[in-house]
Amino acid sequence: MTELARHAKATRDTDCGKLENAFAQHQSELLGTLFYLVGNIEDARDALQETFVKCWRHKEKVAEVDNLKAWIFRIALNTGRDLRQTAWRRKRTGLPEDESIVESMSAGPMAIAARNEQLARLSDAIRSLRGEEQEVFLLRQNGQLKYEEIAEAAGIPLGTVKTRMRLALTKLREALAEDD
Repeated sequence: MTELARHAKATRDTDCGKLENAFAQHQSELLGTLFYLVGNIEDARDALQETFVKCWRHKEKVAEVDNLKAWIFRIALNTGRDLRQTAWRRKRTGLPEDESIVESMSAGPMAIAARNEQLARLSDAIRSLRGEEQEVFLLRQNGQLKYEEIAEAAGIPLGTVKTRMRLALTKLREALAEDD
């Protein structure tokens, strides 16, 4: 193997490792974002797997990517949009709103019921946002992306990100205040 071939292989291996590590690091945020985007946990998991496959197919681009997290979230966002907009999305009832919430053994039934009601109200309020507002909100809250990263991931100007986030927060505050 020539020196150039060894260098190319080492670079590919490093890029694959970077991609695997970044995907593993952000997997829960991606799943949470996709869950709200597509509406149920089964489709969110499917979209997450499809996102990884798409990222892996284009792993040679990892070396060119300035912000790997934003790149992965952009692919996830596009995959979620595609899933939501195609006939492939099956109409079915989802699992409980957030499987990751483990109720404390010491919490009483009233506390658990109040928590579940609060989560349902929040989930309904998030789903009531316009698609683009919902995406920006979820990328910020679930994905923990900075506004600049959201702009890069969504392919929109920074000012648009800030406007959509402000609108989303205003609508969420109003929706949650109405329920009180």
